Amino acid sequence: MNNNSRRDFLKKTLIASAAIGVGGVLPAFSAKSYNNIIGSNNRLRISMMGVNARGNALAQNFAAQPNSEIIHVCDVDSRAIDKCIKGLAKYQQTTAKGFSDFRKSLESKDVDVLVVATPDHWHAPAALLASQAGKHVYLEKPCGHNPREGELLINSVNKHKNVIQMGNQRRSWPNVVKGIQEVHNGTIGKVFYAKTWYSNDRPSIGVGKKVAVPEWLDFDLWQGPAPRRDFQDNLIHYNWHWFWHWGTGEALNNGTHMVDLARWGLQVDYPTRVSSNGGRYAYQDDWETPDTQVISIEFGPDKLITWEGRSCNRTPTEGSNVGVMFYGSNGSLQIDGANSYKIFDVKGKLVKEVKDSRPIDTTSLTNPSQQLDAIHIQNMFSAINNGGNLNSDIVSGHQSTLLVQLGNIALRSGKQLEIDPSNGHILNDKKIMQEFWSREYAKGWEPKI
Repeated sequence: MNNNSRRDFLKKTLIASAAIGVGGVLPAFSAKSYNNIIGSNNRLRISMMGVNARGNALAQNFAAQPNSEIIHVCDVDSRAIDKCIKGLAKYQQTTAKGFSDFRKSLESKDVDVLVVATPDHWHAPAALLASQAGKHVYLEKPCGHNPREGELLINSVNKHKNVIQMGNQRRSWPNVVKGIQEVHNGTIGKVFYAKTWYSNDRPSIGVGKKVAVPEWLDFDLWQGPAPRRDFQDNLIHYNWHWFWHWGTGEALNNGTHMVDLARWGLQVDYPTRVSSNGGRYAYQDDWETPDTQVISIEFGPDKLITWEGRSCNRTPTEGSNVGVMFYGSNGSLQIDGANSYKIFDVKGKLVKEVKDSRPIDTTSLTNPSQQLDAIHIQNMFSAINNGGNLNSDIVSGHQSTLLVQLGNIALRSGKQLEIDPSNGHILNDKKIMQEFWSREYAKGWEPKI
């Protein structure tokens, strides 16, 4: 897609993003109002934090938007900064400035939005620092490394009155929105169960060796809020996902997306009971989080969400490697990794299918759905410029993230958790709350609002 056709497409997606939301159509929106939004005086200035993989793809997507530009690129990997800045030249005339320390970027009055696409242990601390600096935040999922960080983000938004949008982009995909509306409207009857899943065929990460930190990497800043550990050669840039110290496992890496849709469809907030089983079954290596896991999340007496994660066996479930299936009294509705959904009757016969021709690559680790994700970005821009509703505000983002966090806590503690449905807190077990609700931080890095 060349720059002109990309801009034309994004004009259409901007119009779509303003018209599509949980509540339906906004009839007052028009191409005229679009032109007002994208005037040069209203162009939002973006600082990107973390641009090695997913962040690089996000940077290009933000740069491609007609109403924003990337002015800062921040990363602890000097190679990633150079690569990202060069790649942005295809999408914008402004040459971004590079920073190894994103805090220097936050000092600039020119920055409107910080986009956080770092390892999980940095998500909430970076968003909190940006909020204190008066910036809006686009925060990739999960919103926090632990439950307390999600609560801090909610308190921060209440204090600073900024916009924080979590990057569970399917909340803005038009046909996914329609599919959820079908569930809410009773198309499949009373809905009581949502099954979610994700499968992949990730290889072993081996046993790492402690080696010298590469010259291109600021490993101290990479660790940031996490207590210091030695560098090893199988950690950066992706395998940190599988270490509890920095990552959150497959449950939050990919489970967050589908569990979020399940919670949205069932119209539930905090659960009453959570249990989980699983482990590192496929290989014997440094991988700490489970490669095979099942989480059960109950909401009172009549609603249930399950998540099945298989990191090392790609066999599809219901014909897809990722998805959610809603089960109701009159049928079922499936949303897989695409902007589409299927409705089945109670005997499993397909009765309706809604598709989208836009490309989705659910196997991509960095950029599975650029065109559709632009709608989510524009939804955030609308909230910043016009005070519109976010499709994924931080309260909703925390509630969905918490479900899989509780699953990991249940697995690691070896206990079924009884949950307070008013706030998601673990009941009757102070030891588990003390051990898992928050974490130990490096001295001087404790997150604050």
